[in-house]
Amino acid sequence: MSLEKVMTKRVVTIGADASLAEVQRIFAAKLFHHLLVVENDQLVGMVSDRDLLKALSPNLGTASETRRDTATLNKKVHQIMTRQLWVLTQDDDIYDAISLMNQQKISCLPVIDQHRKPIGILSWRDILRLLSQGKAKRDRRFDAYHQPLQHRDDII
Repeated sequence: MSLEKVMTKRVVTIGADASLAEVQRIFAAKLFHHLLVVENDQLVGMVSDRDLLKALSPNLGTASETRRDTATLNKKVHQIMTRQLWVLTQDDDIYDAISLMNQQKISCLPVIDQHRKPIGILSWRDILRLLSQGKAKRDRRFDAYHQPLQHRDDII
């Protein structure tokens, strides 16, 4: 099965010069864990919510917060993003993606076109959703073919 059928096609991107405060706002507003970093519509990196947590001061939002802690929000995405990415195209196979994710111990893969423009992202959630849909379909087929026998007094 090709990635085109499985990947999340709604891609959220950010520029390399965006602040970590902007990244924090996006992660707080959305229910995902990775932002693709683009320059001139080409993928140049990725930032995860874990990258952000490591880069920000643990004192942010606490009573002991200082100006120096707040200044960590002014850092730029290019300072913390992952630059060396494993990527796939929408025509690649889901099993190759799973194998790559396991080998490299990564939780998502950007999906790009021939110009390195991000067109999707594949995460473990996408793979689990696919498996869950397959199981639900299999269960429906099983239930349709294996109906319990009805007790009827007129049989016998």
